[in-house]
Amino acid sequence: MAAQSYIAISELHPSFSHLKIAGIIIGKSDVKSFPDRKKFGAERFTFGFTVKDSPDFFVNVTAWGSDSYVNGLSNSFNVGDCVTIENPLVTNKDPEKGEKFCPTTPSFCKLLVRETYSQVCLCADVGTIDRLLPLMHLPVKDSRDFYSLGDVVANGQQLDGAVINILAAVKSVGDPKLFTTSDGRQGQRLEVKLFDDSVPSFPLVCWDREAIQFAQTWIPKETVLFVADVKISFDRFRSGMAASVNSKTIITVNPDTREASLLFSYAKEVSESGGLDQDEKTEDVPVDSIIDVYTVSQLKQKAQESPDAFFGITYSFISKLDLDSSVSKVIRTRCSRCKFQVSEDAQSCTNQLCSGRDQVLTATTGFDLLVDFTDHTGTLSTCSLRSPVAETTLGCTTDQFASLTDDERTAMKWKFLLERCKIYVKVGTAAAASLLSLQNKFKTQQTNKMPLNMLQILQSPRMRTGIKGVVVACSLADPGELKQHMTALLRL
Repeated sequence: MAAQSYIAISELHPSFSHLKIAGIIIGKSDVKSFPDRKKFGAERFTFGFTVKDSPDFFVNVTAWGSDSYVNGLSNSFNVGDCVTIENPLVTNKDPEKGEKFCPTTPSFCKLLVRETYSQVCLCADVGTIDRLLPLMHLPVKDSRDFYSLGDVVANGQQLDGAVINILAAVKSVGDPKLFTTSDGRQGQRLEVKLFDDSVPSFPLVCWDREAIQFAQTWIPKETVLFVADVKISFDRFRSGMAASVNSKTIITVNPDTREASLLFSYAKEVSESGGLDQDEKTEDVPVDSIIDVYTVSQLKQKAQESPDAFFGITYSFISKLDLDSSVSKVIRTRCSRCKFQVSEDAQSCTNQLCSGRDQVLTATTGFDLLVDFTDHTGTLSTCSLRSPVAETTLGCTTDQFASLTDDERTAMKWKFLLERCKIYVKVGTAAAASLLSLQNKFKTQQTNKMPLNMLQILQSPRMRTGIKGVVVACSLADPGELKQHMTALLRL
């Protein structure tokens, strides 16, 4: 059906009947059940979703019905899908309840769909889909109306209980955790760690199944979020502020705005150069407590099987160590506030998002290397070796290294290159599964077009390898110790 046959959300009126609208799902709630007041012992089921058909207009939709109808309908689409809604009941918003428990919309109406007279299905018209998909990247609030994470932290408990907008990048997506409430009900939660140029890690907690499933499609360090109407509260357990997704929250992924574009560029640069990892504590556990020994293939296999980072030891050859590159590629200077790479003689930070951009630059300088290590089972590439671990490994400071001649740097390189080393490493993965989920979404929407930010993700070297290693400690291996452990590994 042609796009012209659809009624625009901006034109909806309670007097309309037998209408059809098309839009993209920008928010969705979990299915809930209530006692049926008309039929004793029976239950009615409901869930809500928010659909958008233009840059400025979107509307809330509520579905009511039997268990099979409501759950079947809920399972038929997700956030980001394009749908058509046929014969919804158009009603005015409740003047008393308003939109207290659902997203705030600019429409004067709301829609109701029921099994007996309404139909909701995935949109099959390619032209309509092409028109609707870009709307997924337009925030529902003014793109400049947001708090930075630094603002949230600075305001502290003054924001306790406030509902605000934030713009931040995704640092990591945790696993869903099950719990039981005091009255015996089962629940789950998932924690996402956010970051921006002012704060290296900030928790965003998802409680609903729909929010959790949506969060699991976000690719860490490749995704920027505009989170509208998120609740901020003081977390006594952390002694700090945290954000929680609620029934009013609408999350826009990789927004098509100038502010988000700047943050995306910052996140990409600081992630690929390893600057963000400087805020991840490689000393999460004492080196002496790391005892599990792995081959390279075992490290890769465990990283793919486990979403959580882990520590281990590998006895491997260092197969890439570019110490004889230009000093600027071995030693980097970064802004102390945002970790953005700056030139050594810079007077201020060049990151447009840095909170200290207009102030005198405070910077740190250290080794910033990418190394490969190899054993008989394979190679783990582009592992980070940074200060202060690099100083201990190489046996010199950055100033001492900078004063070395080319021949001396080459000699230092060959002290380790192709030598068997005992390497303590922290290993984690990029969210390759999330990328597959996003690719499948475009297949189900029957379109071959893909947003620019999706293409950037596909082209990212970090997404191609999927595994990230951070060297915690490294030294030449003791021959006796090496023989003992390698004999044990070869028996596996």
